[in-house]
Amino acid sequence: MSQDGYTLTPETTTIEPGKATDFRFGVTGPDGRPVTGYQVLHDKKLHFIVVSRDLGSFQHLHPELAAGGVWSVKLTLPEAGAYRAFADFAPEGGSGLTLGTDLHAAGDYESKALPVANRTATVDGYTVELEGTLTPGASSKLTLKVSKDGRPVTDLQPYLGAYGHLVALRAGDLAYLHVHPDGEPGDGTTPAGPEVTFYAEVPSRGDYRLFLDFQHEGDVRTAAFTARAGGASAPVATSSPTPTATPSASDSHGDHNH
Repeated sequence: MSQDGYTLTPETTTIEPGKATDFRFGVTGPDGRPVTGYQVLHDKKLHFIVVSRDLGSFQHLHPELAAGGVWSVKLTLPEAGAYRAFADFAPEGGSGLTLGTDLHAAGDYESKALPVANRTATVDGYTVELEGTLTPGASSKLTLKVSKDGRPVTDLQPYLGAYGHLVALRAGDLAYLHVHPDGEPGDGTTPAGPEVTFYAEVPSRGDYRLFLDFQHEGDVRTAAFTARAGGASAPVATSSPTPTATPSASDSHGDHNH
């Protein structure tokens, strides 16, 4: 929840499952005061990622900043269980940070097993194929190819200044990595699909869940994959996980990787 003097301060960490909630939080700076100045990164001042601890649920949201440094966003936790929220931002005059907090939705809960490693994901009639291998401690080239109804999609639309956004989370402790693709829309060399290429560096061996956001025909969709780095499988979270701190940026986020 804290790094380099900055602390994430949610108003609540308990949310009723299945109900849209006006979730509010702030960030305090090294001086103890609410942070009100943020840099715009990829068209937004803050990216808010919420996942279930078994990595079966994923949301990429963009809260609104009000006076006094309070962020608010409509958040629905789909079912009972334990969740992790990440605030990904850069304060004015500072470097990029990722701060996290645990959220809880009360009710009967049983953790689901991590989906088996896969190279193909389907969502809303789209098929996304993953090429490349994660190598711990090294830059890994990952290419995701998008098709619809068996035909390559060559007119992906820019979303937050890119043709795709990729979030990787390590199974177990949910170490977080947010990367963006090689090239950008309008640079004269980057095609609008069907392939989107990323360079990601994961910190260790184990299983990772990859979430790709892409936009086509006006809608943003998310394709999910399970990938293994280094040939070793990470432990699957138990049904009653113990909350863990978000790994520091130097451990899991590199130089913000945007």
